[in-house]
Amino acid sequence: MLARKSIIPEEYVLARIAAENVRQPRYTVRPRQARFIAKNGSCNAAHKNIREQGRFLQDVFTTLVDLKWRYTLFIFTMSFLCSWLLFAMMWWLLAFAHGDLEQQQRPDSQPCVTKVRSFTSAFLFAIEVQVTIGFGGRMITEECATAITGLIVQNISGLIINAVMLGCIFMKTAQAHRRAETLIFSRHAVICLRNGKLCLMFRVGDLRKSMIISASVRMQVVKRSSTTEGEVIPIHQIDIQVDNPIDTNSIFLVAPLTVSHVLDRRSPLYEISASDLQSQKLEVIVILEGVVETTGITTQARTSYISEEILWGYRFVPLVTEEDGTYSVDYSKFGKRIKVATPRCSARELDEKPSILIQTLQKSELSHQNSLRKRSSMRRNNSMRRSTSSLVIPKVQFFTPEASPDAADN
Repeated sequence: MLARKSIIPEEYVLARIAAENVRQPRYTVRPRQARFIAKNGSCNAAHKNIREQGRFLQDVFTTLVDLKWRYTLFIFTMSFLCSWLLFAMMWWLLAFAHGDLEQQQRPDSQPCVTKVRSFTSAFLFAIEVQVTIGFGGRMITEECATAITGLIVQNISGLIINAVMLGCIFMKTAQAHRRAETLIFSRHAVICLRNGKLCLMFRVGDLRKSMIISASVRMQVVKRSSTTEGEVIPIHQIDIQVDNPIDTNSIFLVAPLTVSHVLDRRSPLYEISASDLQSQKLEVIVILEGVVETTGITTQARTSYISEEILWGYRFVPLVTEEDGTYSVDYSKFGKRIKVATPRCSARELDEKPSILIQTLQKSELSHQNSLRKRSSMRRNNSMRRSTSSLVIPKVQFFTPEASPDAADN
């Protein structure tokens, strides 16, 4: 109505109506896939509604080791402070009962503990006894047998507290997962052809020079499945075999290794193709176990690869070269990969139709020949450039005839 009465221009009203009726773009956000094992190896499982909390107190030592550092240090400090205060109260009550706290003692009386006149002096004496400082100012006399018994009890209690708390600190600093920080895995796993078979491969390496003795690798596929009776198993763990000629999972981890799993009839990935891989909600868990050479403690490193982190048609680049009689490892190429010709079908279709493998091998051979031609042409161009740059253009010098002195006189 305002536009009809020429109060507001009609162009402005139409622009405002169009702006109000513009549809907002719709974004389809893909739900984040839950993973059982995080990339750093921690278990992504939250324990809720635990009613029997007292079971944790039955194994106090393991509970203290599993606590966070701030709680462990707090308990470490409070255990000593509480024991000192408890025994300080004992010595103060002993002195009070014997009459050693009176301002004027009888000259013929002998105190149970010399120079304990207040709670502060009793607290200092408790610290001296438990940590065996022994300044020499305060000491127990032969007057009270109760004081001697209290001294024995405090010494035994102090030794127990020291053993438990120092052992807890030592085990917390020497935990097995500390060594696992230098065991690294490739961020992505790849699927490509190896010896005519589709293989799932990942890379593992050790950054330290000290070896992992009796190292072994285990792989599991975790996915949601259901039985014929209709029972739903949310976390179905299936063991898969690592490709090894001796049918064991042992490895010799001196340099980074590329561990592979053949997608054969026994593999749970046998019927999965490249297009099905992105829609599958599965997780491949990798567990590396071994004994630390320097400490003898068994360590374990874990990681996992969800379907989004498994790349089809890629292969890891080599990173170990031989230089001057030694093997050199370039860790900058640890996670690098190149695209290779790989059939997009499943391993089952590849076994049923061998022609697919032949076509793929022909394509890979052609691509390899093309790459060699490109490299040779690049080398020729570089050699021609070097030859042209090395040519020396001779310098031409022009000499003018000098005038003779006789001609100059004439």
